[in-house]
Amino acid sequence: MSNTPVWVWAILIFLVTRGVAAMKPGETSLAKLAIVPALFTAWGLWSLAHRFGASWEAWGEWLVGIAAGMALGWLLLRRATLTLNAASGTLWRSADYSLLPLLLVTFAVKYGFEVALSVSPSLNVDAGFRAACLLLSGAFTGIFIGKYLRYLRASRQVPAAVMPTV
Repeated sequence: MSNTPVWVWAILIFLVTRGVAAMKPGETSLAKLAIVPALFTAWGLWSLAHRFGASWEAWGEWLVGIAAGMALGWLLLRRATLTLNAASGTLWRSADYSLLPLLLVTFAVKYGFEVALSVSPSLNVDAGFRAACLLLSGAFTGIFIGKYLRYLRASRQVPAAVMPTV
């Protein structure tokens, strides 16, 4: 952990603040809701390119993980409510108690894989390690994408009104 760059800890602090904020209902925007999925997508793409050479097999494993995660993320918000304020373009969303634990577990898993690869770079050619890393990375990324898509869909369905259960 002593060799971990400062920016990694900054990301962790950012994720914790986002997770804690999500535990309270409040106003937000689709742009703000897109930050976490974009962050984990970028991190996944970086890992894919720099750790596994972006082979077709690696892409396939990552994308399978994303697809599975998207389905789970979609389901996690099945009881959420959303109110769209057309005048300001903001969304009122119900509290999301799943975000903080998901962010912490996702960070811990991705951090663990990155540390393992830094300590033992030869793991990138181990098929089992690569599959676990890419499937889990994709699944966690997919969860955040699925949740975002659920919010996006709901915001597009009923203009300027209280959204039904998402």
